[in-house]
Amino acid sequence: MVSEIKIPSPGESITQVQLAKWLVNNGDAVEKDQEIVEIDSDKASFPISAPESGTITILAAEGDTVDVGAVIARIEVMSKQAVRQAGGKADKPTGEQPDKQTVGKPEEQHASPLAKRMIEEKKINVADLKVAFPGKKITRKEIETFIQEKKGAQGKPTMTGSRQEEHKKMTTLRLKLAERLVSVKNQTAMLTTFNEVNMTAALKIREKYNDAFKQQYGVGIGLMSFFTKAVTIALTEFPQVNSMIDGEELIMPGYVDIGIAVSAPRGLVVPVLRNVELMSIAEIELKIKELAGKARENKITIDEMKGGTFTITNGGVFGSMMSTPILNPPQSAILGMHKIIERPIALNGQVVIAPMMYVALSYDHRVIDGRESVSFLVKVKELVEEPSKMLTLGEDPVKLLLDL
Repeated sequence: MVSEIKIPSPGESITQVQLAKWLVNNGDAVEKDQEIVEIDSDKASFPISAPESGTITILAAEGDTVDVGAVIARIEVMSKQAVRQAGGKADKPTGEQPDKQTVGKPEEQHASPLAKRMIEEKKINVADLKVAFPGKKITRKEIETFIQEKKGAQGKPTMTGSRQEEHKKMTTLRLKLAERLVSVKNQTAMLTTFNEVNMTAALKIREKYNDAFKQQYGVGIGLMSFFTKAVTIALTEFPQVNSMIDGEELIMPGYVDIGIAVSAPRGLVVPVLRNVELMSIAEIELKIKELAGKARENKITIDEMKGGTFTITNGGVFGSMMSTPILNPPQSAILGMHKIIERPIALNGQVVIAPMMYVALSYDHRVIDGRESVSFLVKVKELVEEPSKMLTLGEDPVKLLLDL
């Protein structure tokens, strides 16, 4: 029996996708539900898994643009036991056998079938994997990260003086992103206003409560959650910043859905936290961790990126001190966070050293006036500098804020 692998619909209005990377080779034995290919659409990247166990015949090449519903491979269906036997034979290296002490047995490490094969083929020391990923299931992603970091440790390749050029096809996601960014510049009246935030209070809270917070929720306190909470409160006071244009109408949502920009392997994606006005900092932190993890593993869905009334992006994780973030249409505003830098400031008539962060609010001047934009950013600054202002009740407002 032959099973066909077709391109599923990644979302409404998407008719074509690009084959980003085959995770198996033509003729390989694959198991049911094993990830076999990564797909790029104009909104997200996602993997396709084998519907049955068997031997795969690949019908489309990496980089090809194919229609939704097109057949890209076929599987000659076999039993799972037969597949494992075939895979075992195929996985045995020809010629000289690798040193068992050097390579180790992949069965000793909790790993996916594809990862086990990569461990043997690339002669990876299992002991090193256990150190790099303690207690974690090893997948193709961990193997590739391990190999990349090992290459980096050996030094980056140097320029040779050659005049050769590499021509690489842009991904569908990158092409769509480029199109959207150009349209923002051409179709909006975008301006940016700046301010600076003294991060002393937020950092002290994180230092004091992080262990208790992590013990209770399984995740540490991140500064993104402080800004998300502060932005949500500020948006309720300045709803114009939460609005957007639709033709000749101005839409003003009665809710706050915040997109968090995440750098994923195949480009920038913006998963959305919905109804953030109803969430505590703990709930925000857990949701950010969940969605960011999915995005970095290319498992984020279209539905998890739809909509959004406001976006936050953090260039500080890459070392950026100041930037002008670009709008995420059809939203009217975006907040840019940056690197925290200790520098001298004037405080109560004295010069002191404080951890400071520049923040930037880019906004569409067709919707938001200067008064609203500046007042909104000042409100965010006030709330982050004095987090207890986010609450008015409780003997210990910070504990109440953190749900501890």
